[in-house]
Amino acid sequence: MRHQFWHRGMRLALALGASVLFAAPGRADDTPARFGLALPMSGSQALYGTDQVKAAALAVEDINKAGGVNGRKLEMITVDTQADPQLGINAANRFVSVDKVPVFAVGWSAVVKAMAPTANRANVLQLSVGANSPQIAKLGDYVYTTFPLATVNLTALAKYSYETLGKRRAAVLYINNETGSESAKIYKDAFEKAGGEVVAYEAYDPKATDYTGMLLRVRAANPDIIHLHGLVADMPQVIAQMRQLGLQQRVTSYSAAQNPKLVQQLGKGAEGLIVTSLAPGASDNPNIAPFVERWTKELGHAQNGMESVEYLYDLPYIVAELYRWIDKQKLPATGENLRRALLEIKNFNLPLTGRLTVLDDHTVDKPVYLFTVKDGEFVPLAKLN
Repeated sequence: MRHQFWHRGMRLALALGASVLFAAPGRADDTPARFGLALPMSGSQALYGTDQVKAAALAVEDINKAGGVNGRKLEMITVDTQADPQLGINAANRFVSVDKVPVFAVGWSAVVKAMAPTANRANVLQLSVGANSPQIAKLGDYVYTTFPLATVNLTALAKYSYETLGKRRAAVLYINNETGSESAKIYKDAFEKAGGEVVAYEAYDPKATDYTGMLLRVRAANPDIIHLHGLVADMPQVIAQMRQLGLQQRVTSYSAAQNPKLVQQLGKGAEGLIVTSLAPGASDNPNIAPFVERWTKELGHAQNGMESVEYLYDLPYIVAELYRWIDKQKLPATGENLRRALLEIKNFNLPLTGRLTVLDDHTVDKPVYLFTVKDGEFVPLAKLN
């Protein structure tokens, strides 16, 4: 099925307020298919959250231009979380009590966890998108992910580092928060299970700006590869100080490091960086290049966090499919019925990220792609599983 998301001339109707409504004209007697989206549009993570909201808005626009959901419009209500769990709780309460949507989506692992109890109490379907904490699969009956959790990509990366790159001694550096500590353990366990040795295992404070002590310990351990799991704001600083101290080993990370600004900041220091991606590149999906061209033309800048942008573009297509299923079954739009639709459909073929299979254990099945920095650009390296 070809989607019209690449058609030129489509304009983005986006206002960065507390709530934004996206709709296309529909018949007056039609009830809109509504969903919520909670992402950081201000604060330290706004650079990424804002682009993710824009991507979802483009998809809503495209779906509505193509006829909406069985002829009625798809509406998206967005709330700014600033990546703050307490603001996430406020957003969940708003979606449930004020907007009364039967489904909402949210990013950033800590915020996903904070919002989950409200979704479960209200029997509203919560979809996690772009967050990868393994604990997301255990947050309750009404919480599902549309994004592969860290057990998928980090296990594949650790095995690749050992089996394909031939690395035997790894250092693991991670930000000391929920996301970093859980993900670091997954990589460590997978690398050791493959046969490797983790010779340094170092955490750093989220507010740190000087990583010298940690990096000197890593240098003394003499690893032949370094895995870094931090946030977009701190990883360039960690790698820059690493290079200044003479640590020239190849660095691996996850999708947050697939950021053109990181390469611009680090210059040659970024060469050889390997990052995981759970979304295909232009060589894997012919829809990617037209989308990137459209994005650049309409928004005037490269995507911040290409992988997450692609998943957020595809999110409204999932929601629209859930609504189509309950319409076909002549069921009311409730969280329980949309949850049932998710489990009945299971397999989604999405415009940008391709095949997505929702599993009964609240996780999803997706292939893992690796990209590496070569001559200042991210280029495809490998496709795993």
